[in-house]
Amino acid sequence: MEHEYHADGGKVKTAVITVSDRCSRGEREDQSGKAIVETVESKGWEVVSYIIIPDDKARIKEELLRLSDELGSQLIFTTGGTGLSPRDYTPEATLEVLEKEVPGMAEAMRSEGLNKTPHAMLSRAVCGIRGRALIINLPGSLKGVRESLEVVLPAIPHAIELLKGEVADP
Repeated sequence: MEHEYHADGGKVKTAVITVSDRCSRGEREDQSGKAIVETVESKGWEVVSYIIIPDDKARIKEELLRLSDELGSQLIFTTGGTGLSPRDYTPEATLEVLEKEVPGMAEAMRSEGLNKTPHAMLSRAVCGIRGRALIINLPGSLKGVRESLEVVLPAIPHAIELLKGEVADP
């Protein structure tokens, strides 16, 4: 069972992908994806897509391509599939669509997470760009999503301006 949400208004065209077998089958509520949507909307950004899909590498890649290339999302958050479980393929799917990595964002999230739990070092999340879209892998847990968003949100507006070519040299 897949769910998608569209809205109008706001500045940054944002998409959210929850990657979870259980959530996609309706066996578990998607708290982390909903938290991302709430956070994005509280900043006045536009949520152009919110979708829940299974842990399937080809499907993750397909959605990242659709959201960046067809829908024109400027910011794509994924949540889930970044750990060590046999079906965690979000970083691999993301790497296959990225044109450039932005390792500092993933490093910052892991570094901050390590202040709270040693399990943060097990995250394989990646961040990067495809075209004019910034793609950020977030953890699958609600706590991990909230902590990671606190780290990356301050840098996102400037990153989007850079991707749009709107930052002039001094």
